Amino acid sequence: MRQLLITACTVLTLTSAHAQVVYSANYKSDADVNVYVTKYKSDADLVVYKTTYKSDAGDNNGIWYFTEYKSDAKKKLYFTEYKSDADIVVYFTEYKSDAGWQKREKMHKMY
Repeated sequence: MRQLLITACTVLTLTSAHAQVVYSANYKSDADVNVYVTKYKSDADLVVYKTTYKSDAGDNNGIWYFTEYKSDAKKKLYFTEYKSDADIVVYFTEYKSDAGWQKREKMHKMY
């Protein structure tokens, strides 16, 4: 039982280390990933739900928490005007249950 508890704590620690806490950079040169926001869910690589609580941030599953501080972020994002300049295309949803990758081949860009 004790070993199970230790394993569970380890898994929770590792999961939170990959939380999608993101920062919106003002300059492309400051970003890890260039993002284009589409109006259509069908065009997106990733459907994103923007949470208001850092503790709700997901493990590369499209649930993002935007931090005010660059140093707190797992990924720094630059939102580009043009789809051709983007590393990933996202669609923002109002529903947490809709969040997730539609095109898994680009998942590595957010790790």
